[in-house]
Amino acid sequence: MLSRMPESNAAASPKGREGNQTLARGLSVLLAIADSKRGLSVQQASELLGVHRSIAYRLLETLADFGLVARNREGVYNPGARLATLAEAYLPTLRDVSRPVMQSLAEKLQSTVSLFVEQGGEAVAIVLVEPTTASHHIAFAPGMRTPLDLGAAAYAILASGPAGPDEPAAVETARELGYARSHGEIEAGAYGVAAWIPTGDTAVRACLNLITYRQDIADGAGPVMRDAADEVGRLLRRP
Repeated sequence: MLSRMPESNAAASPKGREGNQTLARGLSVLLAIADSKRGLSVQQASELLGVHRSIAYRLLETLADFGLVARNREGVYNPGARLATLAEAYLPTLRDVSRPVMQSLAEKLQSTVSLFVEQGGEAVAIVLVEPTTASHHIAFAPGMRTPLDLGAAAYAILASGPAGPDEPAAVETARELGYARSHGEIEAGAYGVAAWIPTGDTAVRACLNLITYRQDIADGAGPVMRDAADEVGRLLRRP
């Protein structure tokens, strides 16, 4: 039985700067399609963007021409295959070295493990690994975003840097322990445990995050998550 985490809200995407309105609209509808479970019709895209159907149709067909979306027989546009290659192109080394460590964690702790990075004042999940042997675990889609002041992943990312004047108290606790914890802040009843990855001189701040409904797993996961995050850091530093 799977429980799904909240999806990001693509409709809240930044408005286009002057001269970039068409690009902003195209990106907004692409994000909405990527976040949607059922895709978008031309009418839904028109309503989302606040434009005429003909404009929405041209935007969707342009995205389809580039393989970013695909139109099914019912006229609904879903994510296209090209998005998979774009996703894999983002931080490939970090993703590649993290995956086997994350899979080992997921199996050992029987929980979903994700790789979060800091992006635009948010913590964004870019890789997700689920246990192959557990019948009950929390599932969510890569691309999930959380505020950078809420939840274990956010606390861990902030704890990887110097102390700030307005940071949550949980961040200071995370620095002392080596990992962050949260309960019910992102998903009701769920525990989060996260450890930042020592990425060295790279600009990106990242962490491994575990989420579970089981308190016993969360209570023992902190040191294990810390060791795993350190292992990813060592792998990143290899020539």
